[in-house]
Amino acid sequence: MEPNQPAQVAKESSKAPTGIAGFDEITRGGLPRARTTLLVGGPGSGKTIMALQFLAHGARDCKEPGIFVAFEESSRRIEANAESFGWGLADLLRKKELFFLDAQPKSDLVQAGDFDLGGMLAALEAQAQAMRARRIVFDALDVVLALLPDPAAKRREIYRLHEWLLARELTGIITAKAGGDENSVVIQQPFGFMQFMVDCAVILDHSVALGVSYRNLRVQKYRGSGFDENESPFLIGNGGLVVDVARTRVHVHPKVSNERVPSGVERLDTMLGGGYYRGASILVTGYSGTAKTTLSGAFAGAACQRGEHTLFVSFDSDCNEVIRNLASVGIGLDRYVKSGCLRMISARSIAGSAESYLVRIKTEAEEHGARCLVIDPVSTWYKSSNDTTAQSVADRLIDWSKGEGITLVCTSLLDEMSNRTESGSPLQISTLADTWIHLSYLVQAGERNRGLSIVKSRGTAHSNQVRELILSDAGVTLADTYTAGGEVLMGTLRWEKERAERVASEAAEAAAKLKRVKLDAEEAELKVRMKSLETELVAKQVEKALLVRSTQSHEGELSRGRTQMKELRGDDETIAGGKASQP
Repeated sequence: MEPNQPAQVAKESSKAPTGIAGFDEITRGGLPRARTTLLVGGPGSGKTIMALQFLAHGARDCKEPGIFVAFEESSRRIEANAESFGWGLADLLRKKELFFLDAQPKSDLVQAGDFDLGGMLAALEAQAQAMRARRIVFDALDVVLALLPDPAAKRREIYRLHEWLLARELTGIITAKAGGDENSVVIQQPFGFMQFMVDCAVILDHSVALGVSYRNLRVQKYRGSGFDENESPFLIGNGGLVVDVARTRVHVHPKVSNERVPSGVERLDTMLGGGYYRGASILVTGYSGTAKTTLSGAFAGAACQRGEHTLFVSFDSDCNEVIRNLASVGIGLDRYVKSGCLRMISARSIAGSAESYLVRIKTEAEEHGARCLVIDPVSTWYKSSNDTTAQSVADRLIDWSKGEGITLVCTSLLDEMSNRTESGSPLQISTLADTWIHLSYLVQAGERNRGLSIVKSRGTAHSNQVRELILSDAGVTLADTYTAGGEVLMGTLRWEKERAERVASEAAEAAAKLKRVKLDAEEAELKVRMKSLETELVAKQVEKALLVRSTQSHEGELSRGRTQMKELRGDDETIAGGKASQP
């Protein structure tokens, strides 16, 4: 790496940064230093603003004084028009870090004989030396060149100007008007050769399609440097030009996070296996009134409760209306707006094409330091642009949010009248979204109830159930799933089933309790009977023992009595036995 460092430093120092967000990234550092750049565009394309922003940035931030030569508008008008951008031109002019030269031909000018730019360039050289200027802009050069009699004279003066810039090593910009139809940007002849002469050529385009304004720029050539060749949208914001380079930027794999962030609905987090992934893109689709805004508002409230800066962009309602409506379902966002943690933007402050929406949203998110972003609904872009442009912008929004590690929640409105299904979202960003939540209506028993299902959620073992979404003063929650005959029950039917199950449970519990009492009584009765039988058994056993002893005693008495009787009667056996026993 070390041997390449000097070349890298030299490459960076050969470019003059413009200070235009995105453009310096497209050109790998800015315009070619000490060389000439041509800006070509039609009316309202932003040529003068871009050139003036280049000068202001150089004088203010790069310590490179600049000169602005105005061939079309007076310097006073240009300064007044640029005041809203906050560049501090008046202060730069007072410090002599910036100089305006009025070179507009007078309207009543009567040309007599030939003229050239030599006198003006001599005056400019003295001014440049006095203020040590490093940058210079010739705005609307075609206006003064139109006074020359023939193409040869015009070509001669253009070469004179170009050689003068190179000899003084000034970083120059020449602006010129574009001609042709609105589908092509071609510099007016006979000045077309300027595109071949300069070192860098930038084409600005301003067009209108379906009543929507589009601004795009493209670097046509850049000698000695790589650059992004694709067309990039831009807008003129509060600070000047802002260029969207997400479409042309080399893709960088975003950092993948395993951290989970709450959705704002506890039971939805359970269905998702713990919530959304940090930096993921979440799409919420549904018909009007299915609580898409409520679900995204719950996410914004949970993010702010964690202390994470959040940007909420609403295209359907005014911000105050959104805050009021969400408060009715227990989602209080006003305190977060007051604390500065939540920034809310309504569609009334963002107007134009889908490209304009994207650039402004990115600018607001970066200024706010947002870690979470809500766009409600993103399908508005489909109405403001053609299908291809809107789809491209939505795709770039997801790529950008992933690259920045921003958790993105977008809602998309489905049209009930167009018979679209959950897969028929106007913007097919569902293929790029990490989590897709679909909200729907279920009509049962004369009621319309909201249902929520998770179509997909990458990397999570999510639920496949359709749950009823319940909105109340206490907040947002999901009801338990109840089915009957394979059909999901919601609303009154669910309530009736809950009540029936509760009554049946209570009846079963009472019956079981009564059965236990009966069994206890029977058990006690059996125990008493068993005790009585045991006592009776003992008595019988005693009686039997007495009977046995009595019988044995009686038999003994009878045997002794018979023996005595025999002895008294002189029984021969007894006498013989007696005699035999004598000695």
